[in-house]
Amino acid sequence: MLQNRVSPNGSFIKTKARGSWLGNRGIIHNENKEIVKTYTIKAWIICMLEFRGRHREIMQPGHWTELFFLDEATAFSAGHRPCFQCRYKDHIRFKEYWIKGNPQYGFDMKTSVKAIDEIIHTERIDRYGKKISYTEQIKNLPDGIIISKDGECYLLSKGKLYHWTSSGYDRYEDAVPELVVEVLTPRSVANTFMAGYDPQIDKSAEI
Repeated sequence: MLQNRVSPNGSFIKTKARGSWLGNRGIIHNENKEIVKTYTIKAWIICMLEFRGRHREIMQPGHWTELFFLDEATAFSAGHRPCFQCRYKDHIRFKEYWIKGNPQYGFDMKTSVKAIDEIIHTERIDRYGKKISYTEQIKNLPDGIIISKDGECYLLSKGKLYHWTSSGYDRYEDAVPELVVEVLTPRSVANTFMAGYDPQIDKSAEI
């Protein structure tokens, strides 16, 4: 079993559960298919599991490392964004809403996505490789973000906090609007959700 599933805090875990999305951070594994780096590129992307019939053998030498996510909300929380190639429409939609949700940067659709990647990179991980988080009241947060509470991860959706596991969301509790929480989803991405981008959420959150 390979350690190539990604949790909402960006860490790599082992699980038998199958992911819904494929991710890329560059070549971060060694010849023994062990992940030895956090990233080698700043464009952390979310790809489709299947695209134009292409087949990849996992963690081949010299090829980018295949990572997997429970759902898109998890991938965004870890600091990824839609791929330009295999998810072009979603990429454009994300860019439009990112720009709308983050007007302070003065970007427009002609701005290279590399500029957005640079900003997300400063929000997701510090120079020591540690996940960056911030605090906010639940009432000021959009659906689709993921928080950390008591050492566990929870998805915010429709007034509920859903407990995250690698296999799905297994329980929920009411989200108290005034509660101050530790947010894992990068701030500019949360602003993107606020502006109208709805991330895909695993159906287990419908419990």
